[in-house]
Amino acid sequence: MNQLQSPAPHSGNAVELDSLGNHGHSPPASASGVTAGLLPLQLNTEARSRHDGRVAFIGHQLGSVVLAPHSRDQQVKSARAIQITYYLRNLRPMVQDAIAEKWENEFCKLAHRLATASQDLYIQSLTSFSLWRDFHKTGVLAKSEVLVSLVLVLLAATISSSMRDCLRGKPFLGLLGVLTICIANVTATGIFFISDGKFNSTLLGIPFFAMGHGTKGVFELLAGWRRTRENLPFKERVADAFADVMVCYTMTSSLYIITFGMGASPFTNIESVKVFCQSMCVAILVNYFYVFSFYGSCLVFAGQLEQNRYHSVFCCKIPSVEYLDRQPTWFKTMMSDGHDLSTHHDSMPYQNHFIQHFLREHYTEWITNTYVKPFVVILYLIYASFSFMGCLQISDGYNIVNLLASNSPSVSFALTQQKLFSNYSPVIGFYIYEPIEYWNSTVQEHLKTLGQGFNKISWIDNYFNYLKVANVSALTKSDFINILKNSFLRSPEYQHFTEDIIFSKNGDEYDIIASRMYLVARTTEKTREEVVELLERLRPLSLINSIKFIVFNPTFVFMDRYSSSVVSPILTSGFSVLTVLILTFFLVINPLGNFWLILTVTSVELGVLGLMTLWNVDMDSISILCLIYTLNFAMDHCAPHLYTFVLATEHTRTQCIKISLEEHGAAILQNTSCFVIGIMPLLFVPSNLTYTLFKCSLLTTGCTVLHCFVILPVFLTFFPPSKKRHKKKKRAKRKEREREREREREREEIECIEVRENPDHVTSV
Repeated sequence: MNQLQSPAPHSGNAVELDSLGNHGHSPPASASGVTAGLLPLQLNTEARSRHDGRVAFIGHQLGSVVLAPHSRDQQVKSARAIQITYYLRNLRPMVQDAIAEKWENEFCKLAHRLATASQDLYIQSLTSFSLWRDFHKTGVLAKSEVLVSLVLVLLAATISSSMRDCLRGKPFLGLLGVLTICIANVTATGIFFISDGKFNSTLLGIPFFAMGHGTKGVFELLAGWRRTRENLPFKERVADAFADVMVCYTMTSSLYIITFGMGASPFTNIESVKVFCQSMCVAILVNYFYVFSFYGSCLVFAGQLEQNRYHSVFCCKIPSVEYLDRQPTWFKTMMSDGHDLSTHHDSMPYQNHFIQHFLREHYTEWITNTYVKPFVVILYLIYASFSFMGCLQISDGYNIVNLLASNSPSVSFALTQQKLFSNYSPVIGFYIYEPIEYWNSTVQEHLKTLGQGFNKISWIDNYFNYLKVANVSALTKSDFINILKNSFLRSPEYQHFTEDIIFSKNGDEYDIIASRMYLVARTTEKTREEVVELLERLRPLSLINSIKFIVFNPTFVFMDRYSSSVVSPILTSGFSVLTVLILTFFLVINPLGNFWLILTVTSVELGVLGLMTLWNVDMDSISILCLIYTLNFAMDHCAPHLYTFVLATEHTRTQCIKISLEEHGAAILQNTSCFVIGIMPLLFVPSNLTYTLFKCSLLTTGCTVLHCFVILPVFLTFFPPSKKRHKKKKRAKRKEREREREREREREEIECIEVRENPDHVTSV
């Protein structure tokens, strides 16, 4: 199907149009303007009589119509635009695609030449292949931005992993961590193409999503190494680092595979979402093995260098303090480990990392301050109210503009169509695919009821008018078909209906085995919402009606995807939350940890959904995938933070919160900052798809950081779980130790040893 729009400035002359397209009949039709004059509207149906007597409905093909003033029969004075639709002839499947693509390319070139040659006409065209081309154009446009994003993430990871201490700083580990995830993504891409996968622009989000999860494991593993004591043997330090991170990262990776696996299951009937979820599962699985194998080996190698006192950048032996005292200042700055010899084996030397220092010395004291907590509660109430307000205003996502490059011809055509041709719905095909008794008055009334409220382009209505004008009755099957076939369809004004009826010869008689008509509904500016209502009205009737029919329009395919995409994330999120609840119930000692985790993830998910709506992001396939990723991203960052608090054995909740932030805050800040920096170049890709991806990813990161660093540290200080039982246990243990020491003192006996000088005995007791 090909469409041509010709918006033009208002003219003082009225417009009279010939037949603008053949409404689905082949061969392709043409359009031409004729003599100016007033165009009468018959009962608001905007029908036009041709010179051969044919009556054609063209109301849906006129854009921005101006009616003549003081006109009793509502005559059209002018129209700013016309829309012409061409349908290509259906040939053999292999030949059809090649010929159609070539014809459409020439058609677009001709429309472009006409648009550039005339200054009075503004011509736009839309074809099926142009939609395919503009959809895949996003992937081509984003190549350079993806490379820039990779460079920025490498720099951010390297800087955030650095320290002034040349022995304990690990800039290369941050760099190697990002490279590890890149290699894993390349491996996953190879697996995708080996398994006959086909790339589309929707898959553009996979590298960013996989990077967001993979670098979290990288920074957590690095933070686990920093938490180990330097005075421990090297193998024990490595074992402690892996044991500290392995369980949580395995659980979150399993969650990713579960949620996206559900998206790839039969629960989802959107093919693009299925392909995305399948590819995401492979990427997460490969990332998991690469992080604990390749990056784990890099961490062991860096630990050996540190254990042997090698420079973290230049890999040379760090000189002694006496040697450094005799060198220039710049040399001392580059080669000093930042500690005196007496403190080389300090238990926590990594606390000098700038992020950990900021969290320990400044942020944890500020966020746990009593005067800050009321403002945090007010902030969360504002956050919850805006999220709830946005959830009540969720907008549909079946606007095709959301998935195309923003400067493409298809987007320009769609925007012009929405602006100028919003008075009518798209032409809806009404196909009767079983023989019925068209000559029966009951069937005729039934057909009229089904088409009530629509402007119809129908052979059966024209046939009844023909019989009425000719004053002929056709009450029997033979009369109805004979007049239809031998008289009606041979008239010049009705010959175009020949292809709307399929006859079958049964001996000497003919039967009508199938037929079609076209319906156009009058709409307002909210065309899409009203078309959905029409769709919901006609589809159920086609299933329960005695007349077997189907209704179709190419836009219905996109609308059906929207209707299913609303249910899919809800099911996926619900099953995922239940699965996580079951899995973590046996892994965590305190069940309140599960409760807080589910509550936090739900709050993040609803917040992203509501704020996304307020930011004018529609519910399309990209935003659906981002919502699934939000669930995993929030779980990835909040789970270690919450479980560290729940399992902490300090005296007060405030102390437990401080410990949790000090242990995991640096890794969360490193990962979220790298993720935000990585998605920033997407702003410069001229595509609505990347805009949606950027907005949803930014909201996901912002809501997660807000909960990890602001909301949870405050709410956990005055909500369960309580830390009194830990305090009682510590008191009991301390008293028990004191009693044990007293008993040991009582059991001590003083042995008096007397030494005598005796030549025969050396000693005598």
